[in-house]
Amino acid sequence: MEFIIYLLIFIMGTLFGSFFTLAVYRIPLGLNILYEHSFCPNCNSKLKFKDLIPIVSYLSLGGKCRYCKEKVRIRYLLLEILSGTVFLLFALSLKVNFANIGTNEIIYFLFSTLYMAVLFIIAGIDKEKFQIHKSVLFFGLVTMIAFMIYACISRRKCYIYIYHNPCTSRNFASIRQLYTKKEINRKLY
Repeated sequence: MEFIIYLLIFIMGTLFGSFFTLAVYRIPLGLNILYEHSFCPNCNSKLKFKDLIPIVSYLSLGGKCRYCKEKVRIRYLLLEILSGTVFLLFALSLKVNFANIGTNEIIYFLFSTLYMAVLFIIAGIDKEKFQIHKSVLFFGLVTMIAFMIYACISRRKCYIYIYHNPCTSRNFASIRQLYTKKEINRKLY
C-alpha cells in the first residue's frame, strides 16, 4: 500500500514539474501561467491532453513536437523527473503512510510543496534568464507567512515553527517531541 502512495507522490511531482517548466518559460515573457492553454513555443499549436502527460509524452514523441516535429528541449524531461524524485524523497523523509497521515502532515506537505515550487521556479528562471522575478519571491513570502500563521494557530508554541523552514527533513512529530522534552525538563527542574 505504501508503494502506491509513493508512486502517486512521484506522479504528483512530475505534474508539478510539468507546471514548473511552463512557469519557467512564461514568467520571464510576461505570459499567463494559469489560464492560457499550453502550446508549442515553435509552431504555437495548442497541445492536447495526450501531449501533456509528464515524461511519457516526451519519450513517446521522441523529444519532438507532435505538430511541427521540432525538437523539444530536454530540460522539460529533466525537470519533470527531478521534481518527481524530489517529491518522492521528501515524502520518504517524512515517512508518509496511511497509519501516520493526519491533517497536520497533509497541510505540512502542501505548504512544503508550494515552497519547493517557488524554489524550482526561481532556479529555472535564474538558470535560463539570470534573473529572479519579484512575483515568484512574493508568492514564496506569502506561502511562508501563511505557514507560520497556520503553525501559530494550530500549535500554541509557534516559536518552534517560525525558525524552521518547512522544507527541512524533520517532520512535525520529531520537532514537537524534541521541544516537548525540553519543556518537560524545564518544568521538572
